Amino acid sequence: MKVMIRKNRDGVLSAYVAKKDLEEPIVAMERAAMWGGRVTLANGWQLELPALAAETALPITVEARRIGDA
Repeated sequence: MKVMIRKNRDGVLSAYVAKKDLEEPIVAMERAAMWGGRVTLANGWQLELPALAAETALPITVEARRIGDA
């Protein structure tokens, strides 16, 4: 699914899924650089993000995979 990752002016990362009209803060990351790992959203969803460079500019839309039934 297409997911837009962005950072607000307070430095909080969030994910927006247009098809679900869902925007949730990212509350946990498997890897410090976020890319190429699993992130957890405030609503419990877990997404597998593609491997990108740590310095990738935000906002960016990526193809992510939802993991589990949460």
